[in-house]
Amino acid sequence: MLLSQTKNGLQNKFNFNAQWLLKIGDVPNGAEVGLNDNSWKKITLPRAFNEDEAFRVPIDSLSTSIVWYRKHFKLPKGALKKKVFLEFEGIRFGGEFYVNGKSVGIHENGVMAVGLDISDFVKNGDNVIAVRIDNSWNYKERATGSNYQWNDKNFNANYGGIPKNVYLYIKDKAYQTLPLYSNLGTTGTYVYAKQINITKKSAIIHAESQIRNENKNAVNARYEIKIQDADNKVVKTFSGKNTTIKPGETTTLSAEEEVNDLNFWSWGYGYLYKVTTTLYANNKAVDVVETRTGFRKTRFADGMVWLNDRVIQMKGYAQRTSNEWPAVGMSVPSWLSDYSNKLMVESNANLVRWMHVTPWKQDVESCDRVGLIQAMPAGDSEKDVEGRRWELRVNLMRDAIIYNRNNPSILFYESGNESISEDHMKEMKAIRDKYDPYGGRAIGSREMLDSKIAEYGGEMLYINKSAHIPMWATEYCRDEALRKYWDDYSYPFHKNGEGSKGYRSTVTNTTEKKPDAQAYNQNQDSFAREDVTRWFDYFRVRPGTGDRVSSGGVNIIFSDSNTHFRGQENYRRSGEVDPMRIPKDAFFAHQVIWDGWVDIEKYRTHIVGHWNYTPDVVKDVTVIANGEQTELFINGKSQGFGTRSSGFIFTFPNIRWEKGVITAVSYDENKKELSRAEIKTAGEPASLRLTEMHAPDGFKADGADLALVQIEVVDANGNRCPLANDVITFDLEGPAEWRGGIAQGKDNFILSKVLPVECGVNRVLIRSTDKNGIVKLTAQAKGLPTTEIKLTTVKADNKDISNYITGNHQPLNLSRGATPERPSYKVSRNSIKIVGADAESNSKKVGLSYDDNELTEWTNNGIAKTGWITYELERDAEISEIELKLSGWRMRSYPIQIFIDGKLIYTGETQKSLGYISIPITPTKGRFVKIQLNGQSVDKDAFGEIVEITGQKELDLYKDPKAANVGGQLRIVEVEFYEKAK
Repeated sequence: MLLSQTKNGLQNKFNFNAQWLLKIGDVPNGAEVGLNDNSWKKITLPRAFNEDEAFRVPIDSLSTSIVWYRKHFKLPKGALKKKVFLEFEGIRFGGEFYVNGKSVGIHENGVMAVGLDISDFVKNGDNVIAVRIDNSWNYKERATGSNYQWNDKNFNANYGGIPKNVYLYIKDKAYQTLPLYSNLGTTGTYVYAKQINITKKSAIIHAESQIRNENKNAVNARYEIKIQDADNKVVKTFSGKNTTIKPGETTTLSAEEEVNDLNFWSWGYGYLYKVTTTLYANNKAVDVVETRTGFRKTRFADGMVWLNDRVIQMKGYAQRTSNEWPAVGMSVPSWLSDYSNKLMVESNANLVRWMHVTPWKQDVESCDRVGLIQAMPAGDSEKDVEGRRWELRVNLMRDAIIYNRNNPSILFYESGNESISEDHMKEMKAIRDKYDPYGGRAIGSREMLDSKIAEYGGEMLYINKSAHIPMWATEYCRDEALRKYWDDYSYPFHKNGEGSKGYRSTVTNTTEKKPDAQAYNQNQDSFAREDVTRWFDYFRVRPGTGDRVSSGGVNIIFSDSNTHFRGQENYRRSGEVDPMRIPKDAFFAHQVIWDGWVDIEKYRTHIVGHWNYTPDVVKDVTVIANGEQTELFINGKSQGFGTRSSGFIFTFPNIRWEKGVITAVSYDENKKELSRAEIKTAGEPASLRLTEMHAPDGFKADGADLALVQIEVVDANGNRCPLANDVITFDLEGPAEWRGGIAQGKDNFILSKVLPVECGVNRVLIRSTDKNGIVKLTAQAKGLPTTEIKLTTVKADNKDISNYITGNHQPLNLSRGATPERPSYKVSRNSIKIVGADAESNSKKVGLSYDDNELTEWTNNGIAKTGWITYELERDAEISEIELKLSGWRMRSYPIQIFIDGKLIYTGETQKSLGYISIPITPTKGRFVKIQLNGQSVDKDAFGEIVEITGQKELDLYKDPKAANVGGQLRIVEVEFYEKAK
C-alpha cells in the first residue's frame, strides 16, 4: 500500500483493526519484539477478551485479567518521513502501549479515546505494537492511587481489553492535529454553524483546525474548506488567510462563509455534510481532514427545548452505554450499531441518554446518521465527589467534548448521574465554554432543580416542571419483563411477581429480600401498560399546558442489558426490545404514544398481545391508541368502546376469545376514524423461516463483521405462531463463526447451537472469518421441515493497514423528513399568575409554594387548624384546573378543601403520584383561592415497589424526621392555577 492522493485530498486515516493477536493472562516479556506469539489467538478488532461471557454471567462476574494484544505491521513507503499516530477509541480499563519494545504511553480512564505519537518508534520493515491491559474492577490510577468512580459493577459492563476500533494516521510534519487530548494534548478540528436562519435555510459555516508545524523551517500555510452535501455535491469552497507558522509552533487556522440552501439535521433526519479541511504548506496540499457533521439550531429556555425553531419534548431511553449484544458485548460493526439505534427512532424516540460514561465513537456517529438526539455523559457513578476523583471526571468531560463536539446529534452534556455542587457545575460549564462555545449544547446534570448555573435538569423517576431551564426525567419506569412472557393466559403462564421474591445484589453477591417481585417480574401485557402509564405523567404536562412544563423524559432502558438486575434472570430486562433487538409489545406502545414532537401528529393503534387462545379464555384486552375513543371488533362484530386510562390505554374487560380477527379502531371525539390495527389467529406451526440481515454493502469477510439471522415458526400462510416455543437445532458450515443468541435457560443458551424460539421468534449472530465464501445455516425443529439459508461473505481489505472504514459506508436515515414548519403543539390551558399569598402559619414563606423551585416548600406548623393558605391571582379569572405538587407525593394523601372567593368548589383526598396532580373543577370565576386541610393526612407508599428509593422518604419529604407522624401538616411544593385556552 502506498500513500496516495484521493479525490478529496491526501489519504491519512487508516483502519488498523485487522491482524491482531490476543493472549489472556500476563506475559512478562509481552512487549518484546522477538517474542514468539505464533500460538496467540488471531483476531480482528474490536474484540473484548471476555466476549463469550456477555449475558451468560451477571455483570459482576465478567472475567477480569491482565491481557495482551499484539500486532505486526509494515508502514507504507515514505511514512518514516512523516508523522505517525495511533487512535484507540477506548480500552478497558487501564493499559500501557509499546511499539518495537519501547513504551509509548499509558491510558487509564477506561472510557475515552487516546492518541499516541509513534513517529519516533517505528521503522522500516516489521513493526510490533503491544498493549498490556488490566480490566480489574478495582483498577487505580498509577500516579495517585485513586480509583475511577465510573468503574462500577452495577452499570458499566466490563468488556475488557480493546472492545473499540483502532485507527492509524500518517500525516505531514505540518498537520492538523487530532481531537485526542489524552496523551497528545491536541484539540483537532472544530466545525459549527452560526447565524442560522431556518426559514431561509442559510447559516455561516465556520471551520477551524489546530495546526502544528514540526518541520525544521517555517511554512506559509493556507487553510481551505470544501463542503459537500449528502449526495457528495460540492456546495461551497472557501479559504482562510495565508499564515506563516514557525518551526515548532502550534496555532489555529480558520475560515467561515455563508452557505445557502442547507438541509438541517433533525430528529429522524440524519442529514450530514462532509466538511473537508485541507492544509496547504508553501502552496502544496499536505494534510486533509474530513469531518462528517450536520447543522442544526437549538435553544434551551422557558422550560423547553427548541430544535430548528420548533419545540420538542424529549422522549426516549436511558440506555446503558455498553449497548451490548449476547456473546459479543459492545463490539459490533457499524451497521449493527445503526440497526439498534435506528430502532429507537422507529419506536418514535428522539433522545438517547447514555448512562454514566461517554459512549464509544461508533455509537455517537451512528446517532448522527439515524437522527437520534444524544445526552452525552463523561463519567460518574451515583454522587458528587471531591479531590482527584472529581478531577478525573473533569478531565474525562474535557476529552469527550473535544472528541465529540462535531457530532450534531449531541444536544446535552451530562455532568453527573446525580446532582453536583454549583462550584462543580460551574467548572464543567467552563470546560464546555472553552472547547465547545458554539455547539448549541446545554450542560447540566441529573436533578439540579434549583441550580443557577445548570442549563437543564430533571430527577430520576419523578416528574419535574419548570418555567426556566428544561426539566426532563433522566430515567423513569423501573419495570422488567422477559419477552418470553405474553400474559396470564399464555404458556408458560407467568403471572406478575412469580419467581424470585428478591434480587441478587451485584455488589454483595447476596439476595436482598423484597416483599414482592411484582414490579420486577412482569409479562409483556402489564409491562406495556406500565410504560404507557408512566409516560402519561410527562405528556400530561407537556409544552402548551402552561408556563411551567415538563420537557419530557427517558425510559430506562431500550434493550435488555447485561447490567444491574432484579428478579430471576441475571441481566436487566427493562428493555422495550430484548438483547437481540426483537421488539416487545412495549416497543409498539411507544410508537403510539410518542408519535409527535410534542402533541400527537400521527395517529396509531396497537393491540397488546396475540390472538391465539382457547375457547375457555375470557380476558381483558388492552389497546394502546392516541385517538379520543377506541372500539373493538371480533370477526367484524363490535365489542363496544374501551374504558380510557392514562390518556392512551383503552381496556375492554371480559372479552371471550374466538378464532379469527380482532380489530381495534380509534376515533376522534366525533367518531371519525383515525387509525386501526388488527391481529389474526395464526394456524398450527408448519415450517421455519430464516431471514438474514447484514450491512448495506454486504457481509464482509474481515473477521469482525456480523450477520443477524432471524428464525420464526410460521403457519401454512406464513403467519408467525405466537405461542411457539420450539427448540431449534442449528448447524453452521463455511467460513463463519457461530455467536448464537439468547433465551431463558441454563447460561441463557449463550453460544449454544440448540436454542428455543420464544413467542415464535428468535435471532442468532454469525461472525465472518477473514476468508470469503458461502456460509450455510441449517435449522431443525421436531415435527417441522428442515430449513436452510445461504449467506455470502464478500472479500474485504484485511491488510494490516486498510483503507476501508466501515462507518463511512453506512446510509443516512432521512425517514421522518426535515423539521416541520408548523408549531409542534396547541395551547390547551393558560397559567394564571399568583401575585401573593397569606397563611396563618409560616406566612413569610408562602412564596416558596409558587416559586418555580421544587426544592422549596411552604408548610404549616403541623396543627390541622393552621393548614390553610390563600392565594391572590393577578386578575379575576375563570379557573378550571388546579395543579399541585405536595410533599410526600408518593405516599401521602391530604384531605383538602378548595374555595374560590369563599365558595367551596372541591372536597377530596389528593391522589398519590410521582410528582404533580391535577384537580379539574367546574370553571369558576374568582381571584382568591384558598386551599385548606380538611382532616388528618394518611401515609402509605404507593410506589415503593417500582422505584429504587428505599422508603426513607428522602426525596419527597425533605428528610423531615417528624413528617411521617404529623397528620396535621399541609405541605405545598408548587401550586398552579389554570384557565382553559380560548
